[in-house]
Amino acid sequence: MDVRKLGRSGLMVPVLSLGTGTFGGGGEFFKAWGAAGVKEATRLVDVCLEAGMNMFDSADIYSDGAAEEILGKAIAGRRDEVIVSTKGTFRLGKGSNDAGSSRYHLIRACEGSLKRLATDYIDLYQMHGFDAQTPVEETLRTLDDLVRSGKVRYIGCSNFSGWHLMKSLSVSERYGWERYVAHQAYYSLIGRDYEWELLPLGIDQGVSAVVWSPLGWGRLTGKIRRGQPIPKESRLQSQVVLDIGPKVEEEYLYQVVDALDAVAKETGKTVAQVALNWLLQRPTVANVIIGARNEEQLKQNLGAVGWTLTAEQMGVLNAASAPVVAYPYWHQRQFERNQPVA
Repeated sequence: MDVRKLGRSGLMVPVLSLGTGTFGGGGEFFKAWGAAGVKEATRLVDVCLEAGMNMFDSADIYSDGAAEEILGKAIAGRRDEVIVSTKGTFRLGKGSNDAGSSRYHLIRACEGSLKRLATDYIDLYQMHGFDAQTPVEETLRTLDDLVRSGKVRYIGCSNFSGWHLMKSLSVSERYGWERYVAHQAYYSLIGRDYEWELLPLGIDQGVSAVVWSPLGWGRLTGKIRRGQPIPKESRLQSQVVLDIGPKVEEEYLYQVVDALDAVAKETGKTVAQVALNWLLQRPTVANVIIGARNEEQLKQNLGAVGWTLTAEQMGVLNAASAPVVAYPYWHQRQFERNQPVA
């Protein structure tokens, strides 16, 4: 499997990683994703390593910590073969300090993740969201301390706005602290808002995208089409999942799926494989997180690598998925000479 450099660092990561949101199945939200136990998770890790995909992503809130525990057991005895990324910030507990990016919470969150993962260090530790209640200086100083202590190798963020990320990078530069090398962001053929502000920022500042939900919250699996009911096994059957996830207009979705179908027929690939391959050709993207309920689904998604869409096919997909762009981005895009060079 191909590898790419993660942001402005020396860390090389595979272009695909396995997300562990399907591990544990705690609560309605995560149960709708999947409910793999230790045995199933261990087999998925085996398949990943056989394919050269050695990066695994989790978060402390996934099934209230169960996903991290299961991942820790699945990689037991081969920790030195894998890259582990996980996340903190969101609420895990009922106390007033059991959420956010304060020094108090982050140290406890990181140590909790280390314990559940049964490891001494985390390769990539990410802020799951921006905490506007905590000074950016406090958050970044704490992360710098975690790196210096050896508990964390690299730091990243997730779900930040452009100004959140730029302010954080500026503070890191001002004090000589560790800087974010990756931004774990939602990006897909039906969710291209990342391109407005975060993509050019990533190019300019050397911050890679680690993409979550690359199949548009389960909408680009190839199983959802015009005039057909949503499959019973789809996470979209859960109202909780629908309420939390991105909203997509039906006609826009079907327009993109039609284009994906056409390209899939040309390439002999599946709709999901084409959607994933499109992402791997976008600027700043270093890694795409794929999920899998089972081994068959994992192997299908692994088929997204080892080949490349043509420029013409990329053009078809770009045109079908082009979103209505907000100001000032529609104005800026009229001046091609002023755009960043990827």
